[in-house]
Order: sequence, then C-alpha cells, then structure tokens
Amino acid sequence: MNAKTVIKTRLSIMMFLEFFIWGAWFVTLGTFLFNNLGANGSQTAMAFSTQSWGAIIAPFIIGLIADRFINAEKILGILHLLGAFLMYQMYNSTDFTSFYPYVLGYMIAYMPTLALVNSISFNQMEDPEKEFSLIRVWGTVGWILAGLSISFLFHWDSPEQIEQGLLRNTFLVTAIASAVLGLYSFTLPKTPPKYDKKDKVDLGTILGLDALRLLKDRNFLIFFISSVLICIPLAFYYQTTNPFLAEIGVNNPTGKMAIGQVSEVIFMLLLPVFFKRFGFKITILVAMLAWVIRYILFAYGNAGELAFMLIIGIALHGICYDFFFVSGQIYTDSKAGEKVKSAAQGLITLATYGVGMLIGFWVAGKITDYYLLSESVHNWQGVWLLPAAFALLVMILFSIFFRNEEVRYKEE
Repeated sequence: MNAKTVIKTRLSIMMFLEFFIWGAWFVTLGTFLFNNLGANGSQTAMAFSTQSWGAIIAPFIIGLIADRFINAEKILGILHLLGAFLMYQMYNSTDFTSFYPYVLGYMIAYMPTLALVNSISFNQMEDPEKEFSLIRVWGTVGWILAGLSISFLFHWDSPEQIEQGLLRNTFLVTAIASAVLGLYSFTLPKTPPKYDKKDKVDLGTILGLDALRLLKDRNFLIFFISSVLICIPLAFYYQTTNPFLAEIGVNNPTGKMAIGQVSEVIFMLLLPVFFKRFGFKITILVAMLAWVIRYILFAYGNAGELAFMLIIGIALHGICYDFFFVSGQIYTDSKAGEKVKSAAQGLITLATYGVGMLIGFWVAGKITDYYLLSESVHNWQGVWLLPAAFALLVMILFSIFFRNEEVRYKEE
C-alpha cells in the first residue's frame, strides 16, 4: 500500500468516525427526550436548536484558532475529547434541566469539527473535485452503521428498551467513539495554520472574519444566500418526514428513511463524474430541482398504492444533499485561497447548519401547526407544497443571478 493510499484510508476512517458520532445519538434524541426525560415540545426544540447555535459559533472558533495558531488535526482531537466528556455527562443526566447545558456545550464543541475534517482532507488532496467525495462517502457509511446498530444490533429503539431507558446508551456509545476519534486525530497528517505572522492582526483576523471577504465576490454571495435559503426546505425533511410517514400509516418509517442515506452513498460516488462533466452551476440546480420533486411526491403520495412516490422522494436525498452541500464545500474551498480555507468552510457551516437550519426548524414547526386539522391529523399536502414552492423559487433565483464559472483553485 503506497503512501497516498494510506493517507486516503486514514482520512476515510476520520470521516467514518466523525459522522458515526453524529448519527449515533442525534437521530433518536427526540424520542429519548420525550420518553425518558419527560421533555415537552418547546424543550425538545431547544435541544435540537443547539445544532444551529453550535454552527453559528463554529466559524469564530475555527477562524480564531485553526487558521491562525494551532494545527487543525490537534484542535479536532481536543474538541472530540471534550465532546466525549460532555456526552458522558448527557448519559448520566436524569432530567432536562441538567441535560440541556451539556448538549449545548457538546454541539458548540462538535459543530466546528465538521469544517475541520474538511480542511484536513482538502489539505492532502491534489484534485479535491475528484478525491473529496470518495473520502466523504465514508462519513455517510458511518451514519448508516450507527442507525442500523441502534435498531438491529442493540434494539435500543424498540418500545420495550425505550421504556427501560436503554436509549440513553446511545450517549455512552457516542462518548466512547468521540474519545477514540479524539485520540486518533493527533495521528492524522499535519494541517498547519496558513496564517503568515508577518500579516497585520486586526479584530476581523482574530475573530476569523477574513472569510466574510469572500462575500464581495458576487457569485459566492449568491451561493451563500442560496445555501441559507435551501436549508429551510431541508429542515422540513429532517423534522417532519418521520412523523408524516408514521401518521399516514407507512410501516417501518425509520427503516424506510434509511434509503435516503443509502442514496447518499450512491450519489456521493457519482458526484465527481457529474461535477466534472456539467460543472458547479448545473450540479447545484439539479440538487434544487430534486428538492422540488421530492416534496411534490410527498404531497401527493400515500401509504397505499402511491407509496412508491414516497420511496422515490426519500431516495432523492442523495441528490438533494450531496449535489448541493458536498459540491458547495468543494466550491468554497476553491474560492477561499490557502489562508482562510478553514474559516471559509466554517462560514458555510454557519450559513447551512446554523442560520439556515435555525430558521428552517422554526418555519417547519409553524407550518406543521398551521395545517393541524385535529389531534394527530394534518393536511400534509398543504405542508409539503410550501417547501416545494420555496425550493423552486430559490432554484429560479440561483439560475438567474449566479453566473456560470469553472471551479479553479486560487493561487496565493
């Protein structure tokens, strides 16, 4: 095995653990809070929103440290070791009041690592457009394996195990995985800061605001705004799909939703070919169109003879997510230049997982409540047509205002 293959393997393990950690507890968080900590709807929303607050804070952590003073792989290790401690405290919590500070602290520590693993990966690549998706796909595999383990290996999400409180074991498994990745991170290829000590240090530099200068680029500004807006329909999928499928009588809704992650793997592998052949703009537009089609299928599908429409809608997740977000990470890396790569990735994390998802979760909740016909009965057609229309509007605006360009890496 040559040196390049060894590095790719090590980066793949990093990605696998990074997303195994997220998938091992976040998917079942709502079920745990409701059944085991007695949390109400507002408290559950507070817990889920910690993802967004962590993402909003992430660029400042990345810009302050990763691009300035300390190697990215070392920060990654420190944050995951801290995360292991906080996750273990979540495992020991017995009520929401004691649980919430730990989950907030954990997400503030975890969300910056999403940008760090990208930065570490890109730093080892000669052709990120071709190589990155082959590394990133292992993150999706990690997420899938985490979910399958909970349901089919440990059965912690079965009614009996939930009643016994065994779903809290997801936090213990995550704590162990976080500790493993924390220690493993210190062995990863060195990713030193790109900051030149000769450069003047001002407040914007200290806070990592250098990446905001990218917004002066008209195309990047359009992409940035589109990233925020498309996360509103994205939030509908994460927050509403499982309750929707369960309410209309679809059997094994959580298992069927795993088709979305499988499609992520498939389209992650197809992305390099599509990206190379059709370019960035077409790739993004195809992703947006997939959002529109998915929600129209959800609006008119049912649990009976039209159930295939729901399955197709779920299976479109690979195009919706990979073609927009992964290609967006590649585009951002190409626009940033060497000195602010980590800060730029953190900026996109803020735009998507932070601001966009925070708005999206709120909007999805309001819309779902608006179309509540009676207790546990919704007008789902009305719910799904709204994000479909919104995604179509974003697609039209992006097609008009984003000027087609070839992705080329800046030379410092």
